[in-house]
Amino acid sequence: MKSVLTLIAADRLDDTTLSKIREILPGSGAPHWLAPGKAADIAFSGLDEAEAARRVRAVLAGAAIDLVAQPAEGRRRKLLVADMDSTIVIGETLDELAAFAGLKDQIAAITARAMNGEIDFKAALRERVGLLAGLAETALAETYANLKLMPGAETLVATMRANGAHTVLASGGFDFFTRRVRERCGFHDDRANRLEIEGGTLTGKVIEPILDRDAKLFYLRDFAAKLGLGLQETLAVGDGANDLAMIRAAGLGVAYHAKPVVAGEARLRVDHTDLTALLYAQGYHSDEFVG
Repeated sequence: MKSVLTLIAADRLDDTTLSKIREILPGSGAPHWLAPGKAADIAFSGLDEAEAARRVRAVLAGAAIDLVAQPAEGRRRKLLVADMDSTIVIGETLDELAAFAGLKDQIAAITARAMNGEIDFKAALRERVGLLAGLAETALAETYANLKLMPGAETLVATMRANGAHTVLASGGFDFFTRRVRERCGFHDDRANRLEIEGGTLTGKVIEPILDRDAKLFYLRDFAAKLGLGLQETLAVGDGANDLAMIRAAGLGVAYHAKPVVAGEARLRVDHTDLTALLYAQGYHSDEFVG
């Protein structure tokens, strides 16, 4: 069975680097450029894809180049399920919301531990939201006004939608933000937690049930089933420990600029480039990008 290695450079991908890589990949063909000087495919055969990735990383020796090794057939996925915080948007929305209560550093420290899998996600979420009891509801809109999308987010969603994929934003954050990010990026659906708000202020409670790693995996499987897709036809992307289950289950599961525990356990990862790397990994040429 033919496999393909996709290389995506943060700066520039040159012929010398590609030649070195071809030397260690059995049955490799000539590079196929997806974006000149930026991204290229190299077909190969007779070598396990995980081993191919290991060998290529050794050759790259820390260069700012991302790589994905996978079967050549069926690369274009028909369902995208994406995390929101630190994946589709820059930063953690709950941490930014906490800034309005003067608690950003305290809450960010808890977030970091939860995202690295050091503490239980549900307990950490309840603790962080509890600290925000009494915060004015208007802080939500102010937080959203300062929110920036991750580079490549709109292009990723628009291009996959234009090619028939269904797109879902699944977040352990809150629906106030996912609804707006869904509309801004063009996702078909969003799923997230809900804050309890009474009299214009946050009560410090999350409305149960809490969406965690099991829920994200459920939504990946549920949307795939409803669309009549196998999991091999899905793409999941995220950065935190609560994303690992869906990343492992998806046909193309990607740890994006991920926390150490996630980067260490995910089969595929993007460390250097933006979200358009997920399009190159599916074999899209840059002139096919939408948005």
